[in-house]
Order: sequence, then C-alpha cells, then structure tokens
Amino acid sequence: MKTTTHLGFEHIHAPGTTERTLLLLHGTGGTESDLLPLGRSLDPEAHLLSPRGKVLENGMPRFFRRLSEGVFDEEDLIHRAEELAVFVTNAVEAYGLNPHRITAVGYSNGANIASAVMLLHPGVLAHAALLRGMVPLVPEQPPRLEGKSVLIASGHLAPIVPASNARQLAGLFREAGADVALRFENTGHGLTTQTIETTQHWLRGLA
Repeated sequence: MKTTTHLGFEHIHAPGTTERTLLLLHGTGGTESDLLPLGRSLDPEAHLLSPRGKVLENGMPRFFRRLSEGVFDEEDLIHRAEELAVFVTNAVEAYGLNPHRITAVGYSNGANIASAVMLLHPGVLAHAALLRGMVPLVPEQPPRLEGKSVLIASGHLAPIVPASNARQLAGLFREAGADVALRFENTGHGLTTQTIETTQHWLRGLA
C-alpha cells in the first residue's frame, strides 16, 4: 500500500471487500500508516482510508493546531474539520465507497477531529469510534445525529483526558441524538487489548 497525495491529503486507501469503510485518524506524531494494522484487525473486510494530518507541531503531524495541552485553536479546528469532510466526500467518489457506511476510528488527536467532523458536518460520517478523545468544541446549535452511533473509549488513569471531559463529550453527542456507548478502562492514554476488543464488539453491533 502506497501513500498518494491527491484529494488534498497524503493518504492510503486499502481496498476492502464490503460496503464498509473505516476512516483511520492517527494521534499526534502519527502518519497515514500508523493505524492500518489496527484498522485491519478491527474489520478485515472493510475499506481502509487513512489520511495524514496536515498541521505540524514540532515536526509531528496533527489534524489541527492547539494552543497548549488540551487547549485547541478553535478557528483552525473548524477549518480543518471542513477540510477533512471535503476529503472524505471526494474519496467516496474517487474510490467508489458507500457514503452511508463510513465509520471514523480516531485515536487522541484523530478522535478529536472525528468528533469535530461529526458535530459540524453530520452528513459525512455514519458512526465514530473515539479512542481517548475529548471535547473538541461545542457547536452553537447541536447537529441532528439520530441514527448514528458513537463509541467513546477512555482511560480512568489518562492525565490528558479527565473522565469528566469524556462524560461531557458523551453528553454532547447524546444531546444531538446519537446512540452513545461510553466505556472506561483502568489505564492511561495508550490503546490496550481491551480497547481493541471493545471497539471490535461495538463495530460488530452497527447496522
């Protein structure tokens, strides 16, 4: 699988054998290759679409700027969420993907941009697995997310994302009408075998 630079993002598309697509969104310092093994373990038959974040922080790719740890540049976040939404829409046409079967799987910074896309561009993603994500922003008006499912997988011991913030994120999506599964582990910010198993189980339950 080779990285391609068209459609506005450096990205990898790994073809699948079903209508399902996993949009893989890496954390700070990751690349378009990082989550491919995770994606394939989560759904061996899905298309995998994995872009690289276009913002650099000390040389490390991210999907949007932050002002400090846990403090986001909201103007840039809104712009980057729109940019990613356009990329996904264009990728649907370029790769012949089913636009109604796209599920984001985001880790950390990737989870946060996935949340922003869901909240600001609710027609782009069908579902989202937010692994170690936090509230990216609060939209002026809640979107209509009925029929969409969101998994929030957090760690009780994660210093970056307090449990209260994960609960706030869950409340934000529930207010918008999404079906939310909030799961906590006694672990930190990194992904664990339990995280992967939780996500696999959640994915199998999607329509």
